[in-house]
Amino acid sequence: MKIHPLITTTAELEALVGRLAQHPFVAVDTEFMRENTYWPDLCLIQVASPDEAAAIDPKADIDLKPLLDLMVANEDVLKVFHAGGQDLEIIHNLTGKTPHPLFDTQIAAMALGHGEQVGYSSLIESMLGHALDKGARFTDWGRRPLDKRQIDYAIADVTHLAKVFPRLVEKLRKTGRGAWLDEEMEKLADPSSFAFEAEDAWKRLRVPSRNAAVLGRLKAIAAWRETEARSKNLPRGRIVKDDTLGELAAHPPKSQDDLGKIRGLSAGWRSNDIGQRLMQAIEASSPLEPDEMPDREPRRPGLTKDGVLVADLLKLLLKIRSKETGVASKLIARSDDLEALAAGVRKDIKILSGWRFEEFGRDALDLVEGRLGFAVQNGKLKMSRLVQEEPSETA
Repeated sequence: MKIHPLITTTAELEALVGRLAQHPFVAVDTEFMRENTYWPDLCLIQVASPDEAAAIDPKADIDLKPLLDLMVANEDVLKVFHAGGQDLEIIHNLTGKTPHPLFDTQIAAMALGHGEQVGYSSLIESMLGHALDKGARFTDWGRRPLDKRQIDYAIADVTHLAKVFPRLVEKLRKTGRGAWLDEEMEKLADPSSFAFEAEDAWKRLRVPSRNAAVLGRLKAIAAWRETEARSKNLPRGRIVKDDTLGELAAHPPKSQDDLGKIRGLSAGWRSNDIGQRLMQAIEASSPLEPDEMPDREPRRPGLTKDGVLVADLLKLLLKIRSKETGVASKLIARSDDLEALAAGVRKDIKILSGWRFEEFGRDALDLVEGRLGFAVQNGKLKMSRLVQEEPSETA
């Protein structure tokens, strides 16, 4: 595989993208910093086909449009990531779109017996038989110039990914599990996962109360914080920490001068502009409407004491089935699905349709409805099918 020097010009990038577009897939990775910013600071983009690999410097005088178009507008090239959530977020921030079609090797590995959320190094070691060089993992990728060792370290991520991907696909084909992942990949590529309105920021916080007025203030000041963080490009916690937001919502200050008495806020907020904007958000807030009120237990049906025990049995069954099939339990079912099944729900549960039903859902349903039980044989826990005897005929 040919490894190019660091790409720093638009002409070099256009030529590279032209060649990449001729391949059925391209491996992609990014290096970024976000400790001190709201938006991830993109520092390096690495790409590879089976023939060549390169790192692109987004901090150079370069137009990334050819590469971004390949990511989000070219449907003929599959984009391959490993645990690509943050990479997708960066591309979405730049384009308003997500790469498509895409393939995430971490999700594929979960279907092939590599465990829950297998790390990249572990996957490479298990599939290629050698450990990765981790010497440059603490690099400040925002600093320039980057030396050759740092660039080689970054490019190695995609050269290995380009080798692992075809092997994963072949294993998926042999096991018949490739189709299982279509839904997971489409879900990962959903742009709505990376874009939300500031007015919805409160939904990501731990709800401190079910009082409509308190929640209305929380909604208002969480939206205010989101706007401030975005405009200043600072982490949310640098504006106001979550705990302080909850305190402000539950015990709102009567005047801007009172902000100086609140733990977590600077005394300067008594008179500065940001304190004034915070007070305006609080004063403009209104109680949540009834249809906005959060559920007491979001997405979870009420469980009786017996239902809790049934849910625990389903979790045990899931562990057994996961071990037998070599599929990560997280990919098969979520706790919410198991609790819903234990509570008597039978509609809109993923484990009752498709491949999940065949691999786990049928047995889960049989367990809940009394057709399956557990037995201990030779010191090992086994599933036992319960066959009910036919009633005898009488003369």
